[in-house]
Amino acid sequence: MMMDPYDQRAYRCRLEWGSDGAGRGAARGDILVIVDVLSFSTAVATAIDRGGIIHPCGRTDDIAEIARRVGGEAAVGRPDVPARGRFSLSPGTFAGIAAGTRVVLASLNGATCSRHAAHVPHLFVGAPVNARAVAGAVNDLLERSDAGVTVVACGERWDRPGEDGPLRVAIEDHLGAGSIITSLACEKSPEAMLAQWGFQSAHAMLPEIIAGCGSGRELIEKGFGDDVAHAARLDIYDTVPVMRNGALMRID
Repeated sequence: MMMDPYDQRAYRCRLEWGSDGAGRGAARGDILVIVDVLSFSTAVATAIDRGGIIHPCGRTDDIAEIARRVGGEAAVGRPDVPARGRFSLSPGTFAGIAAGTRVVLASLNGATCSRHAAHVPHLFVGAPVNARAVAGAVNDLLERSDAGVTVVACGERWDRPGEDGPLRVAIEDHLGAGSIITSLACEKSPEAMLAQWGFQSAHAMLPEIIAGCGSGRELIEKGFGDDVAHAARLDIYDTVPVMRNGALMRID
């Protein structure tokens, strides 16, 4: 049987895209790192840094029911804060979260990719804001096991009436993946190396690039420029969100 040329199995560090890519990594039994810079990963890192606990879910899930079951709060859409709730995908809404607070956070891309956690030994959430810390946690695991790591650039979805559209490559996630891959100490696939080189070439202009890309412009036009600026900050947190029993929390 011919080997799948897209498998990247010959390298210990792999880069994949979207939920399908997360599934590929899960099928290999890899450590997964979920990167959804605007804004799931950045919001999660911010919440976990303050001691919050995040329960990711899809947009079609019954968020209120999940919140009741876990004893937490349901996050709402960005425009609905504070009228309908305290928390949203805007990282700033987690600035004052009390330690131990559980929040159910819906996300089309990052949360969907996180659903592969049950099939992998470890799942982390990373972004530029905590890139070095996440890479450090992954390096510790790589030193103690034979596992590989798949860094998942989640990407975005093209809008289609009544359904989720096809995957759209998001350069902020490619750069975010590169910010983590840069500090990984293992052999990297060409796909992973390209993300690393892209980040290394662009990191000095990260705020301008993220603000100027399609996803950044979309959020800025909707009045959420602070979210974009926050997501472009590098290594401001030493927090590593890890999935345990369906919830993202601070690594011990």
